[in-house]
Amino acid sequence: MCRSIKTLRPPTTPEVSDEDIRAAALQYVRKVSGFRAPAAHNREVFDQAVEAVAAATQDLLDGLQIRGSAARRPTHT
Repeated sequence: MCRSIKTLRPPTTPEVSDEDIRAAALQYVRKVSGFRAPAAHNREVFDQAVEAVAAATQDLLDGLQIRGSAARRPTHT
């Protein structure tokens, strides 16, 4: 589905910023909703979905254990 979303886990991407995570979440929500930019009456739910997907992505990345990695990724706030 969202082919333009890049892999965010180490070692493929050693450093992932909050902006990387939000960009991936935005791309996912755009693809699923079919809207590049939602109308004003859909903006709030669209933005809430982006934030929820970004939070779920951060939780996933924080919880992954990568083989051969000496330490787990630091938790972002």
